Amino acid sequence: MEYYLHLLVFITAVGSAVIVFWFIRAYRKKKKLQWIASLPFSEEQRSHLKHLPQYRHLSAGERERIERSILRFIHTKTFTGVKLDVTEEMKVIIAFYACLLLLHIETENCYDNLQTIIIYNQPVVIDRVQNNGGIFSKEQFLIAGQSANDTVVIIWHDAKREAYHPRKENVIVHEFAHEIDFMDGEIDGVPPLERSKYHEWTNVLYSEFQKLNGIALKNRDWGDYKFIGEYAATNEAEFFAVLTERFFESPKSLKEKFPDLYNALKDFYRTDPAQY
Repeated sequence: MEYYLHLLVFITAVGSAVIVFWFIRAYRKKKKLQWIASLPFSEEQRSHLKHLPQYRHLSAGERERIERSILRFIHTKTFTGVKLDVTEEMKVIIAFYACLLLLHIETENCYDNLQTIIIYNQPVVIDRVQNNGGIFSKEQFLIAGQSANDTVVIIWHDAKREAYHPRKENVIVHEFAHEIDFMDGEIDGVPPLERSKYHEWTNVLYSEFQKLNGIALKNRDWGDYKFIGEYAATNEAEFFAVLTERFFESPKSLKEKFPDLYNALKDFYRTDPAQY
């Protein structure tokens, strides 16, 4: 009987400690967010945004909202430079595109699981083990960005060029599309959706992914699918990330060539960039 009494006391003590820990953590987070909300968005920070077409297209109210989101992003993530000094420009530009994706989505999640942004100046060569029919080989790959666990890797040379001179690629948008994809716990090309939208989303995107994948395997007759590109045929997750790039960077072309894909992304991101 005395054993069970001690066990009960121990469990109660541990439970109380856990509750106190989470209470303190929540309290500190609340206080930090209140402090961030009191910060002004500086003219230096705004000067970096004025060069971005997507920022110039925003209304006054949208600019105010995204500036608040940028401050929250910058002050809740760790930016680490590899053989370079992280500048305010880097932080603001990366945060802008990350927050742009969530600007019209009703969510309190500002990439809460993301902790670290690692910035390289030039593309990084990494080793990967390939399995070809049971034969394993180590090959080298050049990466311009990467999203994994609680970390995003950005190559600033590419990110800066794509931000200030937009065409259809944007490595920041691409990597944060992966982060959004993972918000439901899986990286599968299906971001967090309302239950009523799931069937329509999978039908439209999976159908187009299968077509692109078939073309990539044959490597001919690309037609309009050349606009999406071969890399999008890697898997459903890359397909979603590449489409997100095209949606925000070259929306009119995506709408013209693939109206069903454009409308699916417009419904999810709750914005219509082709109107600008």
